[in-house]
Amino acid sequence: MPDYPRPGRQGWRRWVPSWRLVMGSFLTVIGTLTALVTIAYAQTEIPEDLNSFATQQDNVYYWADGTPMARTGWVSRQEMPLAKIPEHVRWAVLSAENNDFYSDPGISAQGVTRAFWQTVGGGGTQGGSTITQQYVKNVYLTQDRSFSRKFTEMLMAIKLDRQLSKDKILQEYLNTSWFGRGSYGLQRASQAYYGKEVTELTASEGAFLASLLKGASLYDPTLGPQNRKRAVDRWRWTLDRMVETGRLTPAERAKYTKFPEPKAAPKNSASGQNGYLVALAESYAKRSGQIPEARFALGGFQIYTTFEKPRMSAITRAVKDTRATLDPKRRATDRHARFGAASVAADGRILAVYGGPDFQRQAFNESNASTVAAGSAFTPFVYAAALEHGVQLEREGPRTPVTPSTPYNGDDNVPLVTPEGPYWDRGGKMLKGQNTDDRSYGRIALGDAMAQGVDSPFLQLGTDVGLDLVRRTAEGSGMLASNFGPPVPAFAMGTSTPSAIRMAGAYGVFAARGMHTDPYSVRKVTRNGEPVPLPRPRRARALQPDVADQVTEALTPAGRETSRKTGTTQDDTARWYVGYSKEEATAVVVYRMDLSSSLAPLPLEGFGEDPAEGEKYPAEIWSQYTDALKQEH
Repeated sequence: MPDYPRPGRQGWRRWVPSWRLVMGSFLTVIGTLTALVTIAYAQTEIPEDLNSFATQQDNVYYWADGTPMARTGWVSRQEMPLAKIPEHVRWAVLSAENNDFYSDPGISAQGVTRAFWQTVGGGGTQGGSTITQQYVKNVYLTQDRSFSRKFTEMLMAIKLDRQLSKDKILQEYLNTSWFGRGSYGLQRASQAYYGKEVTELTASEGAFLASLLKGASLYDPTLGPQNRKRAVDRWRWTLDRMVETGRLTPAERAKYTKFPEPKAAPKNSASGQNGYLVALAESYAKRSGQIPEARFALGGFQIYTTFEKPRMSAITRAVKDTRATLDPKRRATDRHARFGAASVAADGRILAVYGGPDFQRQAFNESNASTVAAGSAFTPFVYAAALEHGVQLEREGPRTPVTPSTPYNGDDNVPLVTPEGPYWDRGGKMLKGQNTDDRSYGRIALGDAMAQGVDSPFLQLGTDVGLDLVRRTAEGSGMLASNFGPPVPAFAMGTSTPSAIRMAGAYGVFAARGMHTDPYSVRKVTRNGEPVPLPRPRRARALQPDVADQVTEALTPAGRETSRKTGTTQDDTARWYVGYSKEEATAVVVYRMDLSSSLAPLPLEGFGEDPAEGEKYPAEIWSQYTDALKQEH
């Protein structure tokens, strides 16, 4: 019979392993663990793609003068080089989180041991993380608390510590850490809590921001009295810790006796009118800069818009003042009122728009909607086409030049005539030109008809010029082919549905003496300071200079510096007012539309305080807006 387990031993000694067995087993275990860790370390790779959420940044939009307008994105984050982060702010973080950062190998032996025993004891895996480990967890791993995740984190931290410099790791950690209020990174945290750049932070403010790394929801003092107490205690401890570690002198510490209260959490900057501007600029930047949606969503873009803040304030005030005169509770005809307005420079820059009451409540942009007809506001393009190309009064006959003095029939309800006789529509109705005021003017020069707003001649003129040439003139001036009405004679009377932005841009051709530049809302895009290619819209000739000048002459009242044109539709569903100077054109449209049911425009009959004066609203908005700009200058 074998003498088991220890030969030659009696009693309890038989069951006690020898020191050779203990040592051999210990070395075997250590060797096995070392081999496993070595293999695991060798097989551990640093992913090329970072956690997209942790490295996601916000996009920042700027006014035309370069001042910030809005920030958007799932998170608020932007890169900041370590050299631009003040040393006292860096050391506030290091003193609070990992004072041995510059000497540790990426992990802390004491911390690892503590984390191991907490895990074995069922206390979770929190604790023991160096800044390198925290960075690894933030950008490469998930936030779960399993032992396997902690083990992988430690291996990756060691490997990352050998691959990157300490400054590089610290920089990336400070740029990817969560600080609450939608902010990733010290730069955005500084702006979110103190409204300043990180370069301007004091040591005291840096000590508070460092406390947020323990949990922003627990240390943001604006969230409640308990949070404030925790924040103040942690702030004091961090400053004292900086003295202990030699990063702050006692004299400097003595200066910071008052807690640096952060400001209240900022509201969403893409609300109100800014939301409409951001939507326009984002769409333009992605389309013209050929930026894929996924890349844009990762953020880091700086979008420099063409929008001018004083003009935005003026146009918003003008619309709000006019809207205030309506009484939708008492008058059903005042309900569902829409006011689209846009100001576009002669070189294509969109200077200002009024998109709606508030982007957060209504994303439908009334200035960029192509839902209502242009009506008689379209007739200057019929006139311009006639001046440019002449008319053809007989099929296959020669073209006859047209001048501002060319006479046409200005009577109300005058039938449209073709070389074959009167024109009958598909419903069997004779098509007739109508004047808004129901007056008949007899034979009238085209220039005078345009100046006096006599519309009926332009129905006939459109047919005489040729609808294809009218369409080509309008498209060359910037109106979109997708918004054109059907190619029937009524096309000349504005069945097309341009937006206020497109209408202003098209009238800008007259201001620019025949040159057209497509409206654009972004002048420059960068990503983390690096330029993003963004081709500027090209200028192209749409009309001869003398033709544009003749249109301007007809639309400019005697003694005035600005040209203007009203516009109404046959079914009275839209009222326009477009005015322009040499520098810019502004279009205002008023209409009614119940967005909850359809995009079909509603009649404007009975609209406003004085239904008989309903056409005044777009003109009043335009006048108040332009007057405000004159006072500004």
